[in-house]
Amino acid sequence: MLTQAEIEQLIPHRPPMLLIDEVLSQTADSLVARKTFRPDEFFFQGHYPNHPLVPGVILCEACMQAGAVLLAKFAAEAKGVPVATRLNDVKFKRMVRPLDVVDIEVTLNERIAQAFFLTAKMTCAGKVCVRFDFGCTMTEPEGA
Repeated sequence: MLTQAEIEQLIPHRPPMLLIDEVLSQTADSLVARKTFRPDEFFFQGHYPNHPLVPGVILCEACMQAGAVLLAKFAAEAKGVPVATRLNDVKFKRMVRPLDVVDIEVTLNERIAQAFFLTAKMTCAGKVCVRFDFGCTMTEPEGA
């Protein structure tokens, strides 16, 4: 549904920190994105040598970036970008390694003014890797 180039038009993230490759589907309150973790990703060099593993914080960041794409319409209205304010109930269930393809589902649960509350779930081969709730708020970018 959206390519990486189209995603870059919606959110401020850029390689090497752009952590979603494409958006597969989207409704008003949910989105499914996909990411393939390439063996040359910057974090594999040191996490861990000879046993590469995607850091949990990177898994969470990929999910929150999918949330940012979902919230892009609100960001445009607010002339801001979504910035994470909290992560709750983070549960890591499966390790993610080089060449794994993950699907990321985010759902907007509630909006209160410029605060947004979402749920994220990442799966690989149909199995849950990470699940959590998170909040963000629209913030005007520095220098804007």
